Amino acid sequence: MEQIQFANAEDKQEFQKYPTKAGRRSLSRSISQSSTDSYSSAASYSDSSDDETSPRDKAQANSKGSSDFCVKNVKQAEFGRREIEIAEQDMSALISLRKRAQGEKPLAGAKIVGCTHITAQTAVLIETLVALGAQCRWTACNIYSTQNEVAAALAETGVPVFAWKGESEDDFWWCIDRCVNMEGWQANMILDDGGDLTHWVYKKYPSVFKKAQGIVEESVTGVHRLYQLSKAGKLCVPAMNVNDSVTKQKFDNLYCCRESILDGLKRTTDVMFGGKQVVVCGYGEVGKGCCYALKALGAIVCITEIDPICALQGCMDGFRVVKLNEVIRQMDLVITCTGNKNVVTREQLDRMKNGCIVCNMGHSNTEIDVASLRSPELTWERVRSQVDHVIWPDGKRVVLLAEGRLLNLSCSTVPTFVLSITATTQALALIELFNAPEGRYKQDVYLLPKKMDEYVASLHLSNFDAHLTELSDEQAKYMGLNKNGPFKPNYYRYREMLAHTHLTYMCMYVCVV
Repeated sequence: MEQIQFANAEDKQEFQKYPTKAGRRSLSRSISQSSTDSYSSAASYSDSSDDETSPRDKAQANSKGSSDFCVKNVKQAEFGRREIEIAEQDMSALISLRKRAQGEKPLAGAKIVGCTHITAQTAVLIETLVALGAQCRWTACNIYSTQNEVAAALAETGVPVFAWKGESEDDFWWCIDRCVNMEGWQANMILDDGGDLTHWVYKKYPSVFKKAQGIVEESVTGVHRLYQLSKAGKLCVPAMNVNDSVTKQKFDNLYCCRESILDGLKRTTDVMFGGKQVVVCGYGEVGKGCCYALKALGAIVCITEIDPICALQGCMDGFRVVKLNEVIRQMDLVITCTGNKNVVTREQLDRMKNGCIVCNMGHSNTEIDVASLRSPELTWERVRSQVDHVIWPDGKRVVLLAEGRLLNLSCSTVPTFVLSITATTQALALIELFNAPEGRYKQDVYLLPKKMDEYVASLHLSNFDAHLTELSDEQAKYMGLNKNGPFKPNYYRYREMLAHTHLTYMCMYVCVV
């Protein structure tokens, strides 16, 4: 190998400050690795250092000697605690609820089994429930969204947690079973996200419903399952539909997805949105949020819909309403957010262009027919965490994100403030069902009382230094309202965000960047 010649000793010394070719590769890898090692669900702190041993095969105990949990590495609890403390700073309303109610202990005697995403934000909810008197056992509703260090922090404080990032399907159901099946302990409340926990209890432990006082469900998929049970006369306890509460629909579903869709796509693909052809399947609150964000950054967005009302909203907001088969060959990006199954079929996947990105923003992993892609003629190539290239025999590649599971919580993070709204709503729903007098709620599915929705909203207004106008006695009498609310009837439909906000959001995004 030819040696580099230097004019003098100073030049040689200066050159040696820089890494060699091998060193540069190592440095590049180090920088690349550190850029993804964040305290987020996309790449937990512990991901880069933990071994590949399954948590089920590890013997772990927290500092108090308890081993009633199963997490990736309980030694990461300190880092998880920092994450939780950061989340608390932007969840002041939930913390306020905790401080106001912890003296009364409205959940004393409640034994809550929960199945949600396990992130720093849900940890704040769990610890709030404990502060209000509840005993909790928890598992994850998604195999990719768990923040390992947060699960460790909860286990360290004594909350039995059974979850880790990257569970197999078998692990997923094993964790749910361990969460429910505890000798000498039986749940009397269920907090679910997606309906898997409720399904498992019905299937394996139906006796739990003899003492259970209610179910709180926050996803469209889980709520759909509850309504099916109710219609069939199989719902054994009252259930609270949090997903369709105003504070969940209009804030979490819309505003959260408006921001997190971009975060998830950028982290996984580095795609530039300007000029890209995008189809969003479903124009509900989640679909609206995705469409607004993508259009604001210059994407050419069309939508698919089964509901004529949502389709008309899409038209009025400036989106072309199409059938997926009509446009599939031209699309650069396909996003599902319907809560249904087989929204994107194998036939449509076969017809996609080379490099098309496919992802899901709905709760369930059934929207994209991923199972059909696991066939001998197709090759799977993992290019980075949560990003697979599925390669056809002719060389065509389709970029599949999170194996068709929920993109934002699998591949990025979600805004803490919006999750505070949902978490506060969940906490109030649990308090309401647990303390309701006998006979108030029957074996059916209920919406959160409007008064509680308004209370959740009011708790968050102080973050914006917002000041509500108060009705005079004369005004309240004229409108037929109580001065303290509720201010809208149950049939009132809160106005959707209109198309002109695309420009507003784009300006906000540019200012932030």
